[in-house]
Amino acid sequence: MADTMGHSATATRNTSVAIGFCLLAVAPQIFEFIWSIGTIFGWGAGRGPATVLISHATALVAGAPGALIGSIGGDTKKASSDVLLALIYSYPIFAVAIVTLFMTIRSAQDYVGGIVLMALALFALWASSDLQGMRGFSFGAGTAPRMFGGLLVGLGAAIALTGLLTDGPSMAHYSWRGPLFVMASIVFFALAIRPLGVVVSAFTSFLIAAMGTHETRWVETIIVGACLTLGCALLFPYVLGLPMPMFPRFLVQ
Repeated sequence: MADTMGHSATATRNTSVAIGFCLLAVAPQIFEFIWSIGTIFGWGAGRGPATVLISHATALVAGAPGALIGSIGGDTKKASSDVLLALIYSYPIFAVAIVTLFMTIRSAQDYVGGIVLMALALFALWASSDLQGMRGFSFGAGTAPRMFGGLLVGLGAAIALTGLLTDGPSMAHYSWRGPLFVMASIVFFALAIRPLGVVVSAFTSFLIAAMGTHETRWVETIIVGACLTLGCALLFPYVLGLPMPMFPRFLVQ
């Protein structure tokens, strides 16, 4: 009786984790759909909700399988961004969700954390898929994101494997404050980089992310933020050669 209840509880937990991974697999598509709703009211630019929904649904159901079959047959035609998102990001996470149903998870916290790290790395690999890579010994714009993304995939897989092989803590209570402010800082940087430039955007984004914990010491945070901003101001335009604005438009003009 105890064994039956134990297996039932494990199956229930695995099902919940697998459902969570399925939602994670389509999180970028859901985010773009929510973002696209603003275009109805004239907020921002981009595809409309209907276009986003149809494009991603087609890519997931038909486009990605067609691209896989075509690549096996030697077709070198470049896939669309939506199809690449399904191939590079969504399908691997869906595969992990299916495998999770049949696994014995001994440390849920390590396993889920490792898979989330892998998801972040896969998303970075998709986001950098259209950037220039290495040209001889010269770094391209996509070299560093792909290199760090590959390393993060390996690290996440190792952490997830630890959750399957060793006993550890179950899922702890989840705090939304940290991820909320980190995501807000990323969105702010993406929206502000063109009008405000690297210096203002990077420094402000760092301060927004620092609000994700109540343990932040603001004097040290401002000093570290200034140092990181200086590093970004040197890295992007001079080391990587990216044509990014350094200062706000109204100051330059």
